Amino acid sequence: MNLRIVQLDDDPRASFPPVMQALADPDGLLAFGGDLSPTRLLNAYRQGIFPWFSEDEPPLWWSPSRRAVFRTDGVHLSSRRRRELRKSALVVRADTCFRRVIEACAHLPRPGQDGGTWITGAMVEAYVELHRLGHAHSIEVFDGGALVGGLYGLAIGRMFCGESMYSAQTGASTVALATLAMRLHAWGWPLIDAQVPNGHTRRLGVETWPRTAYLQALEALRDSDGLPGTWTRDFGEIHASSLARPAQV
Repeated sequence: MNLRIVQLDDDPRASFPPVMQALADPDGLLAFGGDLSPTRLLNAYRQGIFPWFSEDEPPLWWSPSRRAVFRTDGVHLSSRRRRELRKSALVVRADTCFRRVIEACAHLPRPGQDGGTWITGAMVEAYVELHRLGHAHSIEVFDGGALVGGLYGLAIGRMFCGESMYSAQTGASTVALATLAMRLHAWGWPLIDAQVPNGHTRRLGVETWPRTAYLQALEALRDSDGLPGTWTRDFGEIHASSLARPAQV
């Protein structure tokens, strides 16, 4: 690690360094230390910064030079997937079991993690608290009464900052993402921040934006009227089969 990166003050209200000071290698590393209090986390996301670190590390704060962004009208489902969804019994809800979703994301085996996770116990508790305060939200996919997939993230004005998603049933996380995008688009929310691109999100239509373009979009959305509090009623209950409709036009 480059030891010249900024160590954050203990005061959760203390400012982050300008994001353009983030390192090029590793890309986007901006600062370390501090805590995961709601004040600090919300301040970070409002500036395009997010925490990402392992259990044996201090909090590390990132703002990568290239940002993965979904347009809410741009999540791509293949024709085959849409055909499969026409007969799907999956149902999608919001904010009915946040802790179960984030803990499932934390414990999902992922390539290269060697049994570890960046969603540490401290991270789980921090985002559960943000959920209690009405800032963090879970999108949940059910097959009957069983939770089979989902995602979670933060609402910053009219920007949804996605954190992680998981599937216990093939394609369930994709259903969560596509349903979230459909609902956000109907609400007039244009973008979902996906942080860094990977092969899966690229197949779903994620775009890779320069940091400056992402920050401009965030600045335009972060102070907009959002939807504070629980989303359960406003989100409603959405049948995954509704995702097949565009393919039928």
